[in-house]
Amino acid sequence: MSSPNPPGTGPATENTADRAGEGGLGRLAATVERLRKQVREANAAADGRALVELAKGVLVERLRCGPAQAARQLSELAEQAGLTVLELAADLVNQAAQDRFTEVVDQFLAHAVGEGEDRPAEAGDGTSAAVRLRTAESGALAAGDTQTVAESLLEHALTPLGATAVAIWSAGNDSSLTLAGFAGITPEEAARWRYVPPGVVTPARRALVERGAVWVEDLARSGLPSVAHRDLAGGGRVAVPAGAGGRVLGVLEICWPQPLEPQPQPVRRQVEALAELCAHTLETFDPHGGEDDPAGRALAELVDLADGLLDSALVLRPHLDANGELSDFRIHHVNRRFVDLAGRPRGAIVGALVLEVYPMAADDGSLFDKVEHVHATGEPFRAERMTLTELVDQVPLTVVAAVSISRHGDNVLVVWRVQDETARLANLLQHAQRLGRIGGFEESTATGEITWNSQLFALYGLPASADPLPLAQLPLHAHPDDAVAINRFLRAVLHHRRADSAAFRLQRPDGVTRHVRVIAEPVLDAAGRLLAVRGAYQDVSAQHWTEVALSATRDQLAHTEQQAAEHNRLALQLQQAIMPPAQPSIDAFGLRIAVRYRPAEQEHLVGGDWYDAVVLPSKQILVSVGDITGHGIKGATGMVVLRNALRGLAATGAGPAQLLTWLNVVAHHLSDNILATAICGLYDPQTRVLRWARAGHLPPVLVRGQHATVLPMLDGVLLGALAEVDYEEGQVQLEQDDVLLLYTDGLVERRDTPLDDCIEALSSAAAGAWGPLEERLDHLLTHSDADTDDDTCLLGIQML
Repeated sequence: MSSPNPPGTGPATENTADRAGEGGLGRLAATVERLRKQVREANAAADGRALVELAKGVLVERLRCGPAQAARQLSELAEQAGLTVLELAADLVNQAAQDRFTEVVDQFLAHAVGEGEDRPAEAGDGTSAAVRLRTAESGALAAGDTQTVAESLLEHALTPLGATAVAIWSAGNDSSLTLAGFAGITPEEAARWRYVPPGVVTPARRALVERGAVWVEDLARSGLPSVAHRDLAGGGRVAVPAGAGGRVLGVLEICWPQPLEPQPQPVRRQVEALAELCAHTLETFDPHGGEDDPAGRALAELVDLADGLLDSALVLRPHLDANGELSDFRIHHVNRRFVDLAGRPRGAIVGALVLEVYPMAADDGSLFDKVEHVHATGEPFRAERMTLTELVDQVPLTVVAAVSISRHGDNVLVVWRVQDETARLANLLQHAQRLGRIGGFEESTATGEITWNSQLFALYGLPASADPLPLAQLPLHAHPDDAVAINRFLRAVLHHRRADSAAFRLQRPDGVTRHVRVIAEPVLDAAGRLLAVRGAYQDVSAQHWTEVALSATRDQLAHTEQQAAEHNRLALQLQQAIMPPAQPSIDAFGLRIAVRYRPAEQEHLVGGDWYDAVVLPSKQILVSVGDITGHGIKGATGMVVLRNALRGLAATGAGPAQLLTWLNVVAHHLSDNILATAICGLYDPQTRVLRWARAGHLPPVLVRGQHATVLPMLDGVLLGALAEVDYEEGQVQLEQDDVLLLYTDGLVERRDTPLDDCIEALSSAAAGAWGPLEERLDHLLTHSDADTDDDTCLLGIQML
C-alpha cells in the first residue's frame, strides 16, 4: 500500500513549518520590543538632559572648570557613588537649589525609608523620586504649551503614585474653567469638558473657590461631576489650585482609577509642588486658542478696574478701517458710576463708536485728539479742567470736567468728573422739560426776536427750521371755542403786565389736536415798560383724557352705587314685610313661642335668615328656622320661597324629615339654585313631644332647670345641594319650664373661634339666663359675642 501522505507532506513537515513560523513571529516581536526600549531610553535621555546640563553648570561654577571637564567629573562621580549620571545630576541640583522641590524630595524620601509600608511606587525603570520630580520640573519649564506639561507630569511624577490621568484647568475672570491640558483622558471625554461655566460645582471649582487642595476619596460617592468620570468610572480625585503672586491662575486635577486612601503628608506636598509648576504655562494660556490671550486678559482686568472707580469711566478699544488704519475707538465698557453728557442710559453707549456717540469730540484739541495721542504714545493725559461739548436735542451743551486718559495694553481708559454744576443742572433741566412735555419760549417786544426750545417745536408739530410763532398769534392756532380764555390770557400778560395762564386746545398743521396749558410772565424795566415775555407750554393731553375717563368712571360708579342702594332697600323692605323685627309672642296649647330677629348692620349684607311659628290644621305647631346663602334681593326672595313652601307642605300632615325632603326638591329643582340650611320641628300638644330634623343647620339647645344641653347632630345635608336626600328625624319630650332654642349662625359665629366652642358658649349663656322667655332671648341677643355682622334669628319655645 502506498503512504497516505506524499513525501515531504506528512505531519513532521507541518510541525517543522509551524516552528519556523513561530520563530519568525518571535524574532519580529523581539525587534519591536527592542525598538520600543530604544524609544523609551531616548525619551528618558531627552527628559533627563536638562537635569544633566544643570548639574554640569553646578560643577563648572564650583570646580572652576570647563564644560568638558565637568562632564568627565560627573561621570566619574556617578561611577564612584554607584549611581546613574541622571540620579547624581538630580542630587547635585537638589543640593544647589535648596528650593521647594528639594524640601519635597527630602520629606518624600525620608518618609519612604522610615515607613516602608507607605513607600510610594517607583517607576518601572527604578528612577528615584528626586529624578522624577526634577525631570517633571525641567519638562514643565521647558514646555511651550500646557498640554505638554500635563503629559510630562503624568509620565514622570504621577504615574509612580498610581494616578492614571491628569487635567490642568485655566481659571477665567468669571470663575469659569477651561481645560488647558490633559493626559490619560480620551480626546472625546476632554472635548466634553473643554469648558465648565460658572456655578457648576466640580472638584476643580471647589479648589478654585476655597483656594486650597480638595481631596475626594471616591468621586462616585461624592456626587460631584468631573472630567474622565466616564473613562475611570469614578475613582479618587485631588484638585489643587495653581497660583503665582497671590493670584490663582488655574487648578491641577489628578485622577486615580480606584478609591483613594488617605495620603501621607509628603505625597500631599509633592502634589502641591507640581501644581506650582502648572502656573508657569497658565500665565500665557489662551482659552480661545488664539495668540492674543494676554491682551484679552488685560482687557478683562481693565474692566474690573473701571468698575471700581467712583467717577465716570469708559474702556475704549481701537477701531481700524479697511486699510488697517486707526479711524475711531469703540466703547467696550462703561462703569456703574458713568453719567453720559447727554443723559443717555449706559446701554445706549456700550458698543458704539466714540465719534458716533460724541460727534463734538472730533474738534482739534478736544477729547478724541487726547485719546488718540495717548493710544499712540502711551503717555497718559491729566487735566483738572477740560471743556467737553455735546449736543442735547441739537443744542450744544458745554461742561467742564476733570479728565484722565491712560493706555493699558492696546486699550484706553477715560475717566471724567463733571465740575461745572451749572451746566450739569442745565442738562438735567433739559431732560426734565423733555420728560414733562414742556416747551419754553422767550419773546422780545423791542426787537421782535422769538426763541423756542426744541420741545416747543415738537409740541406745535413744526420742524426745527420753522420760524417761531408770536404769542399774539396764539388764537389762530387754537380751537375757536377757546378764544375767550386765550384773549383773557393775552390781555393779562401783554396789557396788564401780570403773569397768567390758560388752558386751550392746540390745532396743529398735521391735523392733530393737543390739550395744552400755557403760562407766561412779563419782563419789565425799572420804569415798568414791557421788555419781553417768558413762558412755557405744557402738553396736558394725557392728563386731560385721564380726567375725562376718571369722570366717566365716577359717573358709572355713582350709578352703580345708586342701583345697589336701591336693591338693598328693596331687600330690606321685603324682609321686614315677611319677618318684622318686633313680633308678639305666641301662646298655644301650653307653649309660649317668642322670636327675636336682628338684621345685618349694613344694608348690603341683608340676607336670607328666616323663622316661622304657626298652628297647623292638625292642631300641631310648626316651628322652623333657616338661613339662605347670599345677600340682597336674591337672598330675600329665596327666603320667601322656602318659608312659604314649608308652610304649604306642612299642611299635608307629614313629619319633619319628610317636609325637609320635599323642601330640598323645591330648592334644587323648582327655584334658582337656592342653597340653605334649616331646622323643622312639629310639636304635638297631646304627647308633648317635639319631633325635629335638620338640613345642615346648627343643632337646637335645650335648657332644663340650670343645665343646657345641645341636641344631637342629626344627619342631613343643606337644602338644594343634592337632587335626592333623606333626612334623619329625632324627638324630644318637653317638660314644664323647658326652653328650646332655635337660632342661626349670626348669633354664635366668631372668625377666630371653632364653631363647636361657639355653640358651647351659647349653652353656658342660656343656662345662666333667668326670667320670662322674652327677657332670656333679649339677654342672649344683647350679650352675643358673634363678630360676623350677619343676620341673626333666635326662636325660643317654653313649656308652660
